[in-house]
Amino acid sequence: MLPKEITTTTNNPFHLFDLSLLNRSPSFKLLPLPTAAAAAAAAREEACRSFLPTLRRCIALLQTRDSLPHLRQIHCYALRTGVPLSHPLLAKHLIFSLLSLPSPPLPYAELVFSQLKIPNVFTVNTIIRGYAESTDPRPALLHHRRFHASSLPPDFHTYPFLLKACARLLALRHGESVHSLSLKNAHASSVFVQNSLLHFYAACGLFESSHQVFDEMPVRNLVTWNSVINGYAMNGRPNEALTLIRHMLDEGDSSTKPDGFTMVSLLSACAELGALVLGRRAHVYLFKTGLDQNPHVGNVLIDLYAKCGRVLEARKVFDEMSLKTVVSWTSLIVGLAVNGFSEDALHLFQMMERKRLQPTEITLVGVLYACSHCGLVDQGFSYFNKMEQEYGIVPKIEHYGCMVDLLGRAGLIEKAHDFILQMPLEPNAVVWRALLGACAMSKKRVDLAEYAWSRLLQLDPGHSGDYVLLSNLYAAAGRWSHVHNLRKTMIKGGVQKTPGHSLVELGNRVHDFVMGDRAHPDADLIYEKLEEITKRLNKEGYVARTVNVLADIEEEEKETALYHHSERLAIAFALMKSSPGTPIRIMKNLRVCEDCHLAIKLISKVYEREIVVRDRSRFHHFVCGACSCRDYW
Repeated sequence: MLPKEITTTTNNPFHLFDLSLLNRSPSFKLLPLPTAAAAAAAAREEACRSFLPTLRRCIALLQTRDSLPHLRQIHCYALRTGVPLSHPLLAKHLIFSLLSLPSPPLPYAELVFSQLKIPNVFTVNTIIRGYAESTDPRPALLHHRRFHASSLPPDFHTYPFLLKACARLLALRHGESVHSLSLKNAHASSVFVQNSLLHFYAACGLFESSHQVFDEMPVRNLVTWNSVINGYAMNGRPNEALTLIRHMLDEGDSSTKPDGFTMVSLLSACAELGALVLGRRAHVYLFKTGLDQNPHVGNVLIDLYAKCGRVLEARKVFDEMSLKTVVSWTSLIVGLAVNGFSEDALHLFQMMERKRLQPTEITLVGVLYACSHCGLVDQGFSYFNKMEQEYGIVPKIEHYGCMVDLLGRAGLIEKAHDFILQMPLEPNAVVWRALLGACAMSKKRVDLAEYAWSRLLQLDPGHSGDYVLLSNLYAAAGRWSHVHNLRKTMIKGGVQKTPGHSLVELGNRVHDFVMGDRAHPDADLIYEKLEEITKRLNKEGYVARTVNVLADIEEEEKETALYHHSERLAIAFALMKSSPGTPIRIMKNLRVCEDCHLAIKLISKVYEREIVVRDRSRFHHFVCGACSCRDYW
């Protein structure tokens, strides 16, 4: 305890010293007063010792609190008790806690970070991670540049966060420089860095680079397999994804047993291929392991069944989900719309509105698509006008494209053109292609079709489908000289027509057919079946619609060309190899032509089969001689 004589309060900073002591000891010397800088340093050191207990308490509190108000209170308490914002320990734990919140307040974390004179690697990694996982990852790359310019060396954790930001931004050059830096600093051998490189190169579409990293990895964990499989599945290469999953299972390593992420990638690949049998097996596996209750898994299952034309099964998955997110509602709305169940899609959207769920931009694309494909012009414009007024969503080019398509499919070609001219956004290739397609479908306004095609030549000159649409219109009008000139233009420009091909799944295999295909082992039997189908259709009054066959040839040759379209080959094969009454599912990369549409309607009636055809823009459910699109596609 301090003596009583020195416990009095005074404003004199030297009140604790008895100056008379200086005269009692001749050996005692008065030291010079410290400089201002030294005094400040001593004061900081003393203050640091005094607030260390408070700092420890604040850090302990930060590690147990998970809400922004609590974190603000702790921060205020630290400041009131003398802990400076620039203290590295406080900043480290506060930034980490802030960025661990469900909705991280990045400006707040950035403010705390900016107070640090010399941040440590952990804190820099934390702020980079926060931005890499945000809606705008660009500041993560800015922090990396500052980090790289300083003398602070990165560690194994720096690269995965940076590569994640590069992958989301498709920043190829920056990502490659991060790869080079990891090699330079001998960090590239880390499995965490290698997994991030896999994901980065796959996201940028560089599958060869991604696979090279994969092949050179001495150790592959479950994350490794999931990264490379997901890269292929999400970038339109489902066959490679399925092949890798088979290789993964063949290795038989218990540490790489498929998990929920693997199965989501598998389901995505099955959805793109229309591989319903394999997708159902994956669903059974998820059900047995309890993973089917995960909302993300449920959303992918809805997408799988919708893309395989199994709308009732998609609805069943949706109804059984314990937690439905906006993505769940959107997935089913879009699935119903593309399968031709537009009224059901709009009814589901109305249910979503009654639950006061906020729709997304994609939700509204599905709603407008539903209106477009069932000719609901007024209702479509009603939803379009409500986007900004009621939902707070500024229409994007995709929504304007839906409106042009809506007017075009309703035969309102002039209104569609006027709508384009009044758009506040610059029309892109999708918008002009919708107008060109509308002209081709209605077989009128060749002048507008030519104008739309001329704009497409500027925006997307290598798209062969645009030439085909204009050729169809010329052929329907009997302008064969225009057809030939257009073909010469294609050849001169090096534009090759995309060959039509159709997929059909039987058993565990997906069979691929192209027009006039004779490469299949059962080709002879398939063409015999085609002849049988044609004879039975002729008895039903079928007459080939040859108006759009792009050649000035005899009518008989045109009919032969139509009979050999890829979807007919696939249907003939399925009729041969499947049991009577079994549904047939076909996937085609191009729009189904009018003649094949008519023929498939009759095939569904004559052979008493449900035939589901997924073409470039929608699904056609053929049952008993009728199609779900109501001949409006």
